[in-house]
Amino acid sequence: MKFMTLPIGSRRWTNVCIARRVVAACAMLAFMAAAAAVDGQEIRFARQTSIIFLQLYVIEDQKLVEKHAEKLGLKNVKTTWATFNGANMMNDALISGNVDVVTGGLTGMLILWDKTRGTPREVRGIATFASSPLYLNAWRPELRTIRDFTPNDRISLTAAKVSAQATLLQMATAKEFGDAEYAKFDPLVIAASPADATIALISKSPSTTAAFSTPPFQEYQLRQPGIHTVLNSFDIVGGPHTSGVAWTTSEFREKNSILYKALLAAWQEATEIIIRDKRAAAAFYVKKMGTLTTLDIAEEVVAGPQMQWTMTPKNTLKFAEFMQRTGVIKSVAQSWKDYFFSDIYELPGS
Repeated sequence: MKFMTLPIGSRRWTNVCIARRVVAACAMLAFMAAAAAVDGQEIRFARQTSIIFLQLYVIEDQKLVEKHAEKLGLKNVKTTWATFNGANMMNDALISGNVDVVTGGLTGMLILWDKTRGTPREVRGIATFASSPLYLNAWRPELRTIRDFTPNDRISLTAAKVSAQATLLQMATAKEFGDAEYAKFDPLVIAASPADATIALISKSPSTTAAFSTPPFQEYQLRQPGIHTVLNSFDIVGGPHTSGVAWTTSEFREKNSILYKALLAAWQEATEIIIRDKRAAAAFYVKKMGTLTTLDIAEEVVAGPQMQWTMTPKNTLKFAEFMQRTGVIKSVAQSWKDYFFSDIYELPGS
């Protein structure tokens, strides 16, 4: 194939150059129009009270979504924040269209991914917050292992059956008694917020003899006389695992592609801020949550030896496989990439 060359300065050369400029100008105008059309966009977050979701507290305080949105050409972006406890409330709010991004334990996201898989509003994970152990703490001195629980005991969780702690309790039970007995302790479970469970636990109420909680509540519990740890979730799973994740619908991600990129950039910067200055990051949480914890306890949690602040999913497939094996979800996941959006596929997840 021969390519025709045009003498520079010729009329045809001039016409080609003009045409190219017109095309480029039209493309720029189209981009500017698209950006202008989405100016003033809003992203509505729902988060929980655990410090595991620290990135969101940093993002809010430092206005990182707004910052990165403006860098990408979006002005006047608005962020709103709601606080819920439990995966059920989160998922209901997301499906009803009342919020855009929700947070919680991995299991809540997996349940909704399974229900919406293959639909226009399929739900997937955006990224993770941290890899952190969750503790099953108890006040009754006789409770030293999972075998010590009796029918008279009560175990507080944020949500029965669907929370990460509920699944971890079932995983520990299956590990100890066999798969057929995985639900052995489900009748002992009661639902309560981490704050309410902590009050009941430290007051040694018969209504809550143990609590499978979350940071910083679990650390505060252990500072009280007579409270001890029965189970560490890292021991249940066989290593570090993701303890907090955010999820949204494919529809929101596709309709708000630039804003979604701004969210990921904000998330990454917030993670870097936490890693760089843990006390300053902890202060963002204490500032927002007030009397829930002190700065010293919050910093202790953020800098804990088993705490890793990362957007990378860790050991999530073990949860998905267990939930499918026990019938909680129907979908079989071959990889963690099945239930996370492709934006983080370059991370070494599991």
